[in-house]
Amino acid sequence: MAAQPRVRTAAVSPDQTAEKHPVDETLPPLKMFTSGLQHVAAMYAGVVAPPMIVGPAVGLDAKETAFLVAASLFTAGLATLLQTLGIWKIGAKLPFVNGVSFAGVTPMIAIGKEHGANAIPVIFGAVIVAGLLGFIAAPYFGKLVRFFPPVVTGTVITLIGVSLLPVAFNWSSGGNATASDYGSLSNLGLAGITLLIVLVLRKLLRGFMQQIAILLGLVAGSLIAIPMGKTSLGAIKNADVVGFPTPFHFGAPQFDIAAIVSMCIVMLVCMTESTADMLALGKIVERPADQDTIAGGLRADTLGSVLSTLFNGFMASAFAQNIGLVAMTKVRSRFVVATGGGILILLGLSPVAASVISLVPLPVLGGAGIVLFGSVAASGIQTLASAALEKGENALIVAASVGIGIIPIAKPDFYHAFPDKLLVVLDSGISTGCVVAIVLNLAFNHFGHNRAEPEGEALGTAETAVAVH
Repeated sequence: MAAQPRVRTAAVSPDQTAEKHPVDETLPPLKMFTSGLQHVAAMYAGVVAPPMIVGPAVGLDAKETAFLVAASLFTAGLATLLQTLGIWKIGAKLPFVNGVSFAGVTPMIAIGKEHGANAIPVIFGAVIVAGLLGFIAAPYFGKLVRFFPPVVTGTVITLIGVSLLPVAFNWSSGGNATASDYGSLSNLGLAGITLLIVLVLRKLLRGFMQQIAILLGLVAGSLIAIPMGKTSLGAIKNADVVGFPTPFHFGAPQFDIAAIVSMCIVMLVCMTESTADMLALGKIVERPADQDTIAGGLRADTLGSVLSTLFNGFMASAFAQNIGLVAMTKVRSRFVVATGGGILILLGLSPVAASVISLVPLPVLGGAGIVLFGSVAASGIQTLASAALEKGENALIVAASVGIGIIPIAKPDFYHAFPDKLLVVLDSGISTGCVVAIVLNLAFNHFGHNRAEPEGEALGTAETAVAVH
């Protein structure tokens, strides 16, 4: 019998036979750009608001505040690229947007009150230490998440929103309590009109336009403010068309123990929220976030925060509104979000583009801020809805934590007799409320109990996972 001819078959790798997951797909260039731009639009107000709050609070003028805004855009882009593209075991490699966290605003303002002109270097030093400690803790954090159930995370997120609302009220009044028109009917009226415009746009618009309702409201309010003489071109006139955020522009980092403790607490909050967001996003894109994914994502958060200080940015964390955008558009490609990160970097390299936000009068920003900051508090309340407040002492935990956390807001001089070093923590309702919530949760729900907490209870359902931007 003649030998049968040998048929040679080419080896096929698993990557060639397996269908590429939508998370790893690349889209046509135009769709990639427009979808990435949409992510930038959804997060832009959240990125620029913290530096605009912190800048004046620590004594920066309009030009320096514009520089801080540009640096925040640039570093948000870097952190987003680190999160989406990944290096080694760093990055969740999901369509995950990173930017300046709202959680650090109140503690940074408290640091500013104590350190004055040196506040920015002290803040950067504290963020560096918190980021490095967080990077080391990232692989182990998933095992500790059970100590941060919705009763804790919901309380903290609520306090973040409530703590920031007075900032919006101050902006609505004019921002400068010594000015003759502070709290005037024209300022409050402009804030009220802006708030109304944002609410109407959110109600009437759909899709992408609805996502940028706050930005559209800021534009409309600023146009209304022009004939009222409340728009200033000072910052944009002095800004450079192209510029690079000079490393450590405000000076070398300084390390203060109280500030470090305060920012470590903020980092703990950010890591908890980012973990929740990764679980939510993993479910939405149908690539469940396992322990390795969470560890990689937290490494990107923490390392991104450290690198951010080099270029004059603040602590980086996940942006929940972009997770909602992924769910709404069904565009799951991480490369789309990476494109958005590239756009943020380009915006950050143009101070004149970044300073455009300075054209927005403070009353206009205050009207939009009421919605922006109020939505953070609402997200916390939504998280608390999954906290089983009817069980055990959960309602008591929330009551005590929120009550103590609101003290610095309702009675700013309450801790005036305490040492100045402690005021950095005590003057932040977020920090004190977080500590109280963690301690009470341990006391009531862990110590003395032999039962294990059911899987998934620690962070609540994916639908209620929320991050603070």
